[in-house]
Amino acid sequence: MMFASDNWAGACPQVQQALARLGPEAAPAYGGDDLTAAVDEKLSDIFETPVKSLMVATSSAANALGLAHFAKPAGITLAHNNAHVNVDEYNGPQRVSPGLKILGMKGHASKLTAQELAGVLAAFPGGVSRQGRLSCLTLTQATELGQVYTSQEIAQLSRPAKKIGMGVHMDGARFANAVAHLDCPPADLTWKAGIDCLSLGFTKNGAWAADLLIFFSDDGVEETNYIRKQMGHYFSKPRFMAAQILAMLQDGTWLKNAAHANQQAAILATAFAASDRVSVPLLPQSNEVFAYFSKADIDTLQHAGASFHPWPDEDIPENLRDPDRHLMRLVCSFATQPAEVETFLNLIG
Repeated sequence: MMFASDNWAGACPQVQQALARLGPEAAPAYGGDDLTAAVDEKLSDIFETPVKSLMVATSSAANALGLAHFAKPAGITLAHNNAHVNVDEYNGPQRVSPGLKILGMKGHASKLTAQELAGVLAAFPGGVSRQGRLSCLTLTQATELGQVYTSQEIAQLSRPAKKIGMGVHMDGARFANAVAHLDCPPADLTWKAGIDCLSLGFTKNGAWAADLLIFFSDDGVEETNYIRKQMGHYFSKPRFMAAQILAMLQDGTWLKNAAHANQQAAILATAFAASDRVSVPLLPQSNEVFAYFSKADIDTLQHAGASFHPWPDEDIPENLRDPDRHLMRLVCSFATQPAEVETFLNLIG
């Protein structure tokens, strides 16, 4: 009963098979091989526009690189208070871009709103104040509380940011889960809604170690590639990463994996909502379930071998909080088995 994180899951069969096909044969290094060249071609087809991408090993690296792409002297990046770039990356973006400041913003369910953004922008006439100048807006899709931005919500946030010259980055470590939930073209949630670059995650969704930063414009990409080299993510054999990405993009595996994870999360949440022993403040829109459990039930489940983690509930609307129970996060993955879900649910009745 593994619900600790989708990072705990291994590699999906398609990725394993793709890597196994790469033997000891030589190929041009540093991206000169056919597999690496095929990645942008495939992504351009999926996103319905020409793209350029930079492959990295982790989503955190992709995020740091994406924010560096828009960094300016005295630059400020706007993000949600609980965004991964602000809470979980050990000031990685600031190390990559010295002087970068991340200004956290409020929002229920870890989602930014157009109203909140307007209030912050008002404090920066023309994008500048005594704090510095606004350089980038970053959105997390899906959010840290498993909610998703619709294309309309993304456009409402990106439009005023771009109007004053800000770049718009999306942390898409779970982008596939958002696309699967909304059942819409990836283009609708990215460049068509004003996103300039996307950190697209594969590792949480079935890859061994493969993530990338997608640019929907050529502007400054080569300069950012030099930063990637300085970060140590310019791999000599990127074909082994490209093979993973292409295997997941082939036949829609990336979306099938995400849809399965979402479905298992929905089964958990539906059962929780019908139980008087568990309360669910927000129904999941991706593969993460947040629910309140009693200490006794937590002990019982963990003693039986279930793995899941506590989570702060500061972004849960006050009227949905359960002061007598503890908020826990359960994450499903492509590898979550229905039998695991059933066993877990049977333990709480």
